Amino acid sequence: MLRLNLALIAIVLASALGGVASQHKARKLFTDLEREQERMRQLEVEWGQLQLEQSTWASHSRVEKFARERLHMKPPAAGQVLAVEVPR
Repeated sequence: MLRLNLALIAIVLASALGGVASQHKARKLFTDLEREQERMRQLEVEWGQLQLEQSTWASHSRVEKFARERLHMKPPAAGQVLAVEVPR
């Protein structure tokens, strides 16, 4: 009977320790998940800011101003423009 009691106590202790370890791991994984979700939100905000910045840098007026001032470009004269028709 003593052996049976000791075996049952050992099983109960092992089960309790397993439950504690399982709870600890679940809490740690949940904390990691929350941290990664926050990082995802930060990256989404940064992505939005980068898209806004890109649209600002690529705006037509800015590109045209850059071409005129720094590259000394100008629109072609009327005689320099050729229209090509694509056969269908």
